[in-house]
Amino acid sequence: MDARVTPPAPLDLNDWIAAQLDRVERALNQWVSVDASADMEHHAPADLMAAMRYAVLDGGKRLRPLLVLAAFEAVSSGLTDDYLPVEEWDEEIARRGAADPDAAGFMSGEAALRTACAVELIHAYSLVHDDMPCMDNDVLRRGKPTVHVQFGEASALLAGDALQALAFELLTPEGTQIEPIKQAHLCRLLARAAGCAGMAGGQAIDLASVGLQLSEDQLREMHRLKTGALLQASVMMGAACGEPTPATQAALQAFGAAIGLAFQVVDDILDVTADSSTLGKTAGKDAEQDKPTYVSLMGLARARTYAQTLHGQALSALARTGLADTRILRGLAAMVVERSN
Repeated sequence: MDARVTPPAPLDLNDWIAAQLDRVERALNQWVSVDASADMEHHAPADLMAAMRYAVLDGGKRLRPLLVLAAFEAVSSGLTDDYLPVEEWDEEIARRGAADPDAAGFMSGEAALRTACAVELIHAYSLVHDDMPCMDNDVLRRGKPTVHVQFGEASALLAGDALQALAFELLTPEGTQIEPIKQAHLCRLLARAAGCAGMAGGQAIDLASVGLQLSEDQLREMHRLKTGALLQASVMMGAACGEPTPATQAALQAFGAAIGLAFQVVDDILDVTADSSTLGKTAGKDAEQDKPTYVSLMGLARARTYAQTLHGQALSALARTGLADTRILRGLAAMVVERSN
């Protein structure tokens, strides 16, 4: 018997990203809509839905959904062949039936796509709130006016609230598509990453740190919560849609932590090296608001070196996962460090 390991099929990362972005955008377009609430007694108000759709559709890198889907594929070993449009899922599940051995893989794929969209909804809600006058008071996001500029502060606040709630609704669909224990686990991971021990806590520290000189450890902790927690959760939630071993989970957690911090270091670098048209948001805001950043603490050259160090830590973590194919995750890690916006 030939004991040689079959090498993985050739991969074009750009093609993979394009395909996943199309899936995510189509799913978000369907789920963030008045039609999506057709089974409810009352539809969402049209003006509120317009603000929600403005906040989440047609913009952004979608890095968090990509990390969810890449982690799921890495731990699932081929369970992702059945990429049907969202509107065909119920019919397909009914056709297969619970006895179909391939149904579990198909339903895990549904869980992964729902998770990818849920994480993006949380990210979008956080941007809506962060841009408001009571926070960062920004007027440009994803290359267009921020939600409160376009719709008013009250509508922006409500749109963010509604996007947050919708994220958890996506993770808890009716029926048996996603096992209840998996629904609960995904909700817990997302809630922890978004709450006081994650993104919201980091934002609170950020607001309280304006004009202060933080140590490197303090700055790292702030960004571990504000930015890193949701990026790390994206990896962990994608893996949780499959069946990772404890060792794989631990290594992926380390990978997520490294790229989560690397993303913020690069963000700080771009704030002083890129222009607003490239970034799609107002450049130079950190210095203008006297916020502590990796560039203000380390200088530009050391910050760039630190981003590369974190990239190396991420790759080392991937090597410890024991997974057969981590090329997509490696590619996304490189994209985080090498991005220009």
